[in-house]
Amino acid sequence: MQQKNLDALLSASEAVEPNLSLAAEDAYIKDWRAEHARSLADPEKFWAEVAEDFHWFRRWDRVLEWNYPYAKWFTGAKCNITYNCLDRHVDGPNKNKVALFWEGEDGTERVYSYRQLLYWVNKAANALKNLGVTKGDRVCIYMPLTPEGIIAMLACARIGAVHSVVYAGLGPTALRDRLNDARAKVIICADTGVRRGKPVELKGIVDKAAEGLDYIEKVMVFRRQEPKIELKAGEVDFEEAVSAASHHCEAEVMDSEDLLFILYTSGTTGRPKGTAFVHGGYMVGTSYHAKAFFNLGPRDVYFCTSDIGWIVGHSYIVYAPFANGITCLVREGAPDYPDPGTFYRLIEKYGVTRVFTAPTLVRMLMKFGESWAQKYDLSSLRQVNCAGEPLNPEAWWWAFKHICAGGRAHMADNMWQTETAAPLVCSPLGLPVKPGKCGIMAIGMDGDVVDGNGQPVGPGMGGNFVIKNPWPHMFRTIYGDPKRYEEYWYTIPGCYASGDVATRDEDGYIMFLGRSDDVLNPAGHRIGTADVESALVSHPAVAEAAVIGKPDPVKGEAIKGFIALRVGFTPSPELSREITNHVRDTLGPIAAPSELEYVDKLPKTRSGKIMRRLLKARELGLDTGDTSTLEE
Repeated sequence: MQQKNLDALLSASEAVEPNLSLAAEDAYIKDWRAEHARSLADPEKFWAEVAEDFHWFRRWDRVLEWNYPYAKWFTGAKCNITYNCLDRHVDGPNKNKVALFWEGEDGTERVYSYRQLLYWVNKAANALKNLGVTKGDRVCIYMPLTPEGIIAMLACARIGAVHSVVYAGLGPTALRDRLNDARAKVIICADTGVRRGKPVELKGIVDKAAEGLDYIEKVMVFRRQEPKIELKAGEVDFEEAVSAASHHCEAEVMDSEDLLFILYTSGTTGRPKGTAFVHGGYMVGTSYHAKAFFNLGPRDVYFCTSDIGWIVGHSYIVYAPFANGITCLVREGAPDYPDPGTFYRLIEKYGVTRVFTAPTLVRMLMKFGESWAQKYDLSSLRQVNCAGEPLNPEAWWWAFKHICAGGRAHMADNMWQTETAAPLVCSPLGLPVKPGKCGIMAIGMDGDVVDGNGQPVGPGMGGNFVIKNPWPHMFRTIYGDPKRYEEYWYTIPGCYASGDVATRDEDGYIMFLGRSDDVLNPAGHRIGTADVESALVSHPAVAEAAVIGKPDPVKGEAIKGFIALRVGFTPSPELSREITNHVRDTLGPIAAPSELEYVDKLPKTRSGKIMRRLLKARELGLDTGDTSTLEE
């Protein structure tokens, strides 16, 4: 980005003063900058104090062992995250407090108290034990956003199994890659999901993905359809297995550094990266930020519009809210079905106080207009949090005016990644917000904008956004591939390189400008270009392919593919639909290109690398920059 363009963007930003009365009532952290300074002055003391809020079967010997780039937190401690999410609430006054409200697209509602949730988690945990699942075994969960999916996650953690949740929308190739990498012993899946009133086939995807994989011993199927689908050899009915199991199951005593889950994120190499998280530090860090930034407290009804297939669903649908004894609302299905008022209706019906959503949803609501918001009582709202991709100023202002009633509720932005598990940058309650700029550093995080050598760049200058210190909830490695983990820390000396380009102003507010690599970001879902390109080239008509992201008013970023056809094939609308559907079937709907363009050849460097930067610059009418390495 040219400096003059960057300056123009920065000068357009204005500060919106906080609602001080709201901050006085709701802010868990009263002086954010002071608390941030304290967290960096003595990190071990700070995080030890936070950790005292949790139940440990055995206390830690050391708070931190930092052997760059590998960290261990609360070494020697024994715990289980589900004991902190469930047992300690059930043993106290919150046993009959609502833990989970769930609603389906058709209005079906289910409610679970903390006591009931523990009951079903214990039964599901014993059902897994009855299938031979033991501590350390990997279990793949391919489930829609239902209570059963959440219970399956907690059941795995309860017995020390390592869950790998795969978003129930990814295709068979993507699912198979993740099964192979984790070597999952058991798959828990549903026969269908629901989207816009219609069933979405899931079991057939599992069948294709698992074909010939002899290490998979059992498949548990949550059968929702009537009549129920037939089960094959090696398959068991989820509800029958859970109902038949005992509801007594002690939480497995886990080392603080024992694996809790693997969650796959796309990379530029095309092979998914299994980010690995552990019981102790993940519990402490994510739960702290639920209070410190999201300001979740005992009176809240909290609505997260994400899915358990993403890190937001792990950290801020399941583990951190339950660890804090919060009442959570989740809904399966499209947020604008059966009408664009669905989001608002849920806030009114359940008295939602805090929301976590994506800029994509805000832009979708903008598209439908404020009249829908005006039909419902949103007065219960206290805070709206957005993350997933940059929140453009227009969307921020619209939500501030029409959802947050001009500041009655706090409109907050935040940035984080699968690898970081919780916010790195955020706009705290009690401090001014600068629309278009994400905010300031989260407590416990020592971040900066630097050049390629790790040296800070000046205010308003573009650079690499990095983190300079370890944090408790950080991913511990890339499962089975530590060298890929080390790349995060060795790319820029002494830092965790986020892969994002950003600027920082004089007040410490950070604006994110985009990715420094080729990761696409449609609707907040990170997808590697190589993933989509591989799927395109696997179609028999395609010789070569390149994909870029381009601005989209709703998704934030749409995928455009450039295709060179094989000899004997001719471009046509029918072929474009066929190729797009092929990508959808291979990787899932989120990876399907919104647009295809046929080209005679793709721009490449002399070494054979496709110049996506050049394609994107031409598409958006930007300066193409240095093309000296372009192939003649």
